[in-house]
Amino acid sequence: MKNKIKSGDEVVVIAGNERGTRAKVLRVIPEKTRVLIEGVNKRKHFERKTEQNPEGAIVERETPIHLSNVMLAAKYDERRNAKKA
Repeated sequence: MKNKIKSGDEVVVIAGNERGTRAKVLRVIPEKTRVLIEGVNKRKHFERKTEQNPEGAIVERETPIHLSNVMLAAKYDERRNAKKA
């Protein structure tokens, strides 16, 4: 399956809890058919104690979502305008 979504593209989430969200693609993971999208699908990650972070921390990070759950923003707008006409 050919992937038309590249890193840096603007996409719209079309399925899941974040449905309708517009954001930029941070990274594409082709071997797992997943994409990492800015500010979408955030999960809490518990970091260990280190020299830089002596107390440890709870950090929210984006986690990848499946490629089938996103659509290029231009294509999404084109389809919405076609339905209205």
